[in-house]
Amino acid sequence: MNVSTAEKPAAGTVPPGTAGAAGPAADSAAPSPAESTTAPTTNTTGRRRLLPVSGKRPGPVAVTLLFSLGWVFMYADRNILSPVMSVIQDQWGLNKGQLGLMSTVFFITYALMQIPTGYLADRIGRVKVVVAGYVVFGIGTILSGFAPGFMVFLLMRAFTGIGEGTFYSPVYGISSSYISDKWRGVSAALINSGMAVGISLGFIGSGYFTFTLGLPWHASFLIFGAATLIVAFLINYYLSPIDAEHKALASKATDDGGAPAAKVSNKALFTRNHILTYVLIFCSLYGFFSMLTWLPTYLQQARGVAPAQTGIIASLVPWASIPGAILLSMWARRLKNTRPLIVVLSVLGGLCQILVPMTGNYSLMIAGLVVYGLVGKLALDPILIAFLAENTPRSMYSTAYGYFNFAGMLSSIFAPYITGALADATGALEAGFYLSAVLLLVGAVAFCFTTPARVAAQPAAAVEPVPQPAA
Repeated sequence: MNVSTAEKPAAGTVPPGTAGAAGPAADSAAPSPAESTTAPTTNTTGRRRLLPVSGKRPGPVAVTLLFSLGWVFMYADRNILSPVMSVIQDQWGLNKGQLGLMSTVFFITYALMQIPTGYLADRIGRVKVVVAGYVVFGIGTILSGFAPGFMVFLLMRAFTGIGEGTFYSPVYGISSSYISDKWRGVSAALINSGMAVGISLGFIGSGYFTFTLGLPWHASFLIFGAATLIVAFLINYYLSPIDAEHKALASKATDDGGAPAAKVSNKALFTRNHILTYVLIFCSLYGFFSMLTWLPTYLQQARGVAPAQTGIIASLVPWASIPGAILLSMWARRLKNTRPLIVVLSVLGGLCQILVPMTGNYSLMIAGLVVYGLVGKLALDPILIAFLAENTPRSMYSTAYGYFNFAGMLSSIFAPYITGALADATGALEAGFYLSAVLLLVGAVAFCFTTPARVAAQPAAAVEPVPQPAA
């Protein structure tokens, strides 16, 4: 998973006549001219590396695979709660509003960590921040399994949210630096596929341990928490050289005149395109987390699905999102303007959120869940991540993704509780799903007012021709 200097030539020393390999691995780490480690160096493969080659430099495949695995347990740990909410409700005598609060406290601390984490990661080391947070949320998951009552459980979920809140912005800051503009969205889709696997693993694993094996609901938290700590070790072991490379890059960064590069203002993260992207991700995530939190309970109580089967049905959404996200990202990278595609996907996602609770036909409900998986939040995210990168200076990627995810996770604070409170007030969970759909449609309309993406201060690196030997 690591590439030594002996195994690959240093940038700018490729023999004449050797063409660059095709694909994301070959295109990875292409910087703008302003960000080359040393300005005079030219890479005859047609691309300049963003990061200098070190003794053990993680390749883009290792980065993508490990961050995808990171998402697997991020989402598994947070979703082992959903299938057993009814068990916890009966054991502790809770109402639906209190059940929603268990997710809400997690997302409060998760959201509050986004902006400071983005700033911290860009300054002290992105991998360092990821690993530290991963250890914290693994321990928090284990401690949640030992909670003796409702209030202690809320405290442990808040602690877990602090740890998970360090993951998003540094991960996409690293991947956006390693992967070229052309393949950035596809890489994000592959990393995001870990979310889908994690949702399914959390739903099915928790349901299997609790309802099939008959274990106490606490067991899922202990098992998944221990696995999380193992993943933290793997990320640290394979990806830690990245921080040293970023530090070396920052210390040598110069502008075209040889002077220290000018610091980019925070105003660059609040253009009209940025703000409308933040609005859309808020609306998209509101519906996603409302459905993610309450879908198993809705299937049990409103549709009469057996508890052991709800995890499998709810997993249709994340599993459908894997091919949907990859194919749509492959398509999006060929488009000069992805804004119409983003709007269409948002509208389709909103319509599916209306169809699922509205239809009385079981087959149509399943179809609605599958289509939502194909075009919904998990498929939309990689395209939005690429769009945001096109509008953001490279040196501020982690900070930008911190604001982006903070905007999205604000919705997750409100969605679980509001959906549960609406269910208590109306006697049905459907009202919360309809509200989610309306918000997503509003976000789609707002996004229509974005403009073509551009970052004038840091244009993409031009591909230089391969020199040919003299005749």
